[in-house]
Amino acid sequence: MSGLLFSRDGALVRLTLNRHEALNALDVDTAVALLAACRDLAADASVRAVLLSGAGRAFAAGGDLAQLRADPVGVASALITPLHESLTLLANLDAPVIAALHGAVAGAGLSLAAAADLAIAAEGTKFNLAYVNIGTSCDLGSTWSLPRLVGLRRALEIALLGDTFDAAQALQIGLVNRVVAEDQLMAEAEALAQRLARGPTLALGRIKRLMRTSFERTLPEQLDAEREAFLASAATPDFGEGLAAFFDKRAPNFGGRP
Repeated sequence: MSGLLFSRDGALVRLTLNRHEALNALDVDTAVALLAACRDLAADASVRAVLLSGAGRAFAAGGDLAQLRADPVGVASALITPLHESLTLLANLDAPVIAALHGAVAGAGLSLAAAADLAIAAEGTKFNLAYVNIGTSCDLGSTWSLPRLVGLRRALEIALLGDTFDAAQALQIGLVNRVVAEDQLMAEAEALAQRLARGPTLALGRIKRLMRTSFERTLPEQLDAEREAFLASAATPDFGEGLAAFFDKRAPNFGGRP
């Protein structure tokens, strides 16, 4: 059984963690499969949205601790290397990445969820960064993502205390965008992903990168980057379509192409 399922619906790609018997704990095979999938996505300009979810009773309960116990340093390296490259590829996609979260979202699972562009959680979802509880520091970009999502003091609380919190708290602190009934999770996430897949994909990618790199620039530098991104977007067919739709008083039909 594959630890990762890959499916496609037009411009929308679904990546589903599929080790449900282990609450989708990330093992080396799954990490390698995710990297292969992300490399394919990065090479395919027709992908316009990515929906990341977990099969079974959880999104992801962290790394595979049984595998790590057998060879802590070797397995950690074999996990982290492909997972970190995967996250870099996802962050650099023009296509937005949406995480649909339920059950347990712990350890590397929480890090992975935090790396998505948008996140929807089911009521009853439980979150725990958990690394400190097994005596290690964080990976998968959580020390980068969490301070940007929830602020430094709250991120330190989540990381240093290793406490469990629920979906309502995750929404309150800005870790997720929406909380929905558990039986509506995938329908809501699919609807959001399909909406984004119909958007001006190149412009969405530029917005993602501007936001993600904004903390690294001064205001004048950010204004320059915004100017360059706007001018590049203005040269695309989607900008012309957006203007035409505005004046025609209709919904735009974006193609997501240069």
